[in-house]
Amino acid sequence: MGSPTIIYKAFYYSGIMAWDVALSLLNLVLFKRPVGEVVPEGHPGYAGNWPEYKLPQEGDSRCSCPALNTMANHGIISRSGRGIKFTDLTRQIRTTYNFSATFCSFVPHYAAFMLNKSYSKDTFDLEELDLHNGIEHDASLTRLDTALQPDQSRIHKPFIEDLFSFATGKYKEQPMLTIKDMSRFSGKRRAEARATNPMFTLDLLHKLFGSTNTATLLTAFGGRVDDLRVFLLEERLPQGWESRIRSPYGLTIFKFNQTIIPLEWGIRESDWKGDASRIEANN
Repeated sequence: MGSPTIIYKAFYYSGIMAWDVALSLLNLVLFKRPVGEVVPEGHPGYAGNWPEYKLPQEGDSRCSCPALNTMANHGIISRSGRGIKFTDLTRQIRTTYNFSATFCSFVPHYAAFMLNKSYSKDTFDLEELDLHNGIEHDASLTRLDTALQPDQSRIHKPFIEDLFSFATGKYKEQPMLTIKDMSRFSGKRRAEARATNPMFTLDLLHKLFGSTNTATLLTAFGGRVDDLRVFLLEERLPQGWESRIRSPYGLTIFKFNQTIIPLEWGIRESDWKGDASRIEANN
């Protein structure tokens, strides 16, 4: 397929933004989904009952995104991580994590544009999403940079444990990550990655991609470390878990930005330059 035209993209993105505003307004006036009924009846995960979890097998495809890997590990999308329809991804992200229809359309469309594929007709393997500086980027919270670890399906456990140590919030006496915690840790990761990766790059767009991924941990998971430990280290959804997003039309792009923007704004890479310099000196 040839690349979508600029006109097509302009109409698509304009339509998505208008639709998103409408959904955001409806979310303000309608009742939230009841606890225990965030996932619609008849869909995987209804009432917290998630399909069987299985580790990926040899030849399976995984990527740098814990949310998509988790869906594959539960068989919500193709367990092999191969031959996934963009249209199926839209539907399954929507019901699994309760993101809005606009966000769930935007992300797979963006991926299809990136891969020069048809959103409505083509399929993809999860590993294809790891085109460097496409969606995948340096200074991940859970992975080494591509220059240091080309297989972006592999988590880096020390980063994740370090992330949990930054939690200053509490939920029912259990540790919880806040926006400020995430900003601080993101600043540390950027400084460390810059110091250890001679091929480091991170432009504004990919900074925002990074903060979007980070904001998912605060919105869908409420920053709760007990749930995130399972999600990030095992790429699994705990039985009984459901998204903390209860808006009837899901988390819209407009609402999501109310977490993304302050998170990104609060990142101070310069606060960690001393630590990064010591790391660089030891390499």
